[in-house]
Amino acid sequence: MPVSDNLYYSLHCERGTENPPLVLIHGAGGTHLYWPPEIRRLPGYCVYAVDLPGHGKSEGCDGQQTIDDYANYLVDWLESVQLRRAVFIGHSMGSAVALSMAILHPEYVVGLGLISAGARLRVNPDILGYAADQTTFLKAADLLVSYSFSANTPSRLIELSSRRMLETRQSVFLGDLLACNCFDVMEHLCAINKPTLVVCGTEDEMTPLRYAQFLANTIPHAQLFTIPNAGHMVMLEQPRLVANGLLSFLGAVSFHPGEGL
Repeated sequence: MPVSDNLYYSLHCERGTENPPLVLIHGAGGTHLYWPPEIRRLPGYCVYAVDLPGHGKSEGCDGQQTIDDYANYLVDWLESVQLRRAVFIGHSMGSAVALSMAILHPEYVVGLGLISAGARLRVNPDILGYAADQTTFLKAADLLVSYSFSANTPSRLIELSSRRMLETRQSVFLGDLLACNCFDVMEHLCAINKPTLVVCGTEDEMTPLRYAQFLANTIPHAQLFTIPNAGHMVMLEQPRLVANGLLSFLGAVSFHPGEGL
C-alpha cells in the first residue's frame, strides 16, 4: 500500500477512465478497510481509500481533534499525490471531513457522498466518558459497535468490526470522538454547491434518518438514498446496494478528464 505525506492509502485505478477520482474517508476509529471491496474497487473509477492520521498504517503521524484539522491534513495529502479535484465519499466522521472539504476547500471538490452523516455529530456522553480513560476504552468501543449495526447483522461482521476498532490507539479514538462532538456545520450547508448524495440505513441509531433528510433538504440539489435493513455501518451491511447507489449518482457528476490530476 503506498504512502504519501505520512498517509497510507489503497488505490484501485482502471486505466483509461474518464470519470472523476474518488477519495474514501473512513469514520471514527476506523481505517480504509472499513470500506468493502465493492466500494474500494468501484468499476470505472480510480478509488483512493486513505488511513487518516494516526489510523491504520498512518501511524507516523498523530490523530487530530477537530474535523477541520483532518480536512486540512487531507489537503496536504492531495497535493502530495497531485490529486487536484475529486469526489469525496465519507462515512460518519469521514462524511464530516467531506463536508468540511466542501466548505473550506471547495476548489478540490467535484462532488460529495455522505454516508451515515449529519450536520452535527454529537457523541453519547457515556461513550465519551469511557473513551477518555485507558481502563474503560474497551467498553467505549463495545458501546460504539453495539449502536453501529442493524438487528439482523451477522455476528461475524460485528466481531470483525470490533477487532478492527480496538486496533486504534485510545488517544486517537478519543480525539475522533471529540472532533465529532464539536462538529456543527448546520449554518453552512446552504453554501455547498457540489453534487451530493446522502446515504442512510433506515435502522441507523447513531445518525438516524432525520439527520440524512435534513442534509438532503438543506444542501442545494442533494439526493437522498435510503437502504432498508441497515444501520450505521450501512456500507458493510449492504455493500452492493451502497456501491450501486454511488454508481448511479456518480454517472451524473460532471467532470472533464485530466482536471483531477
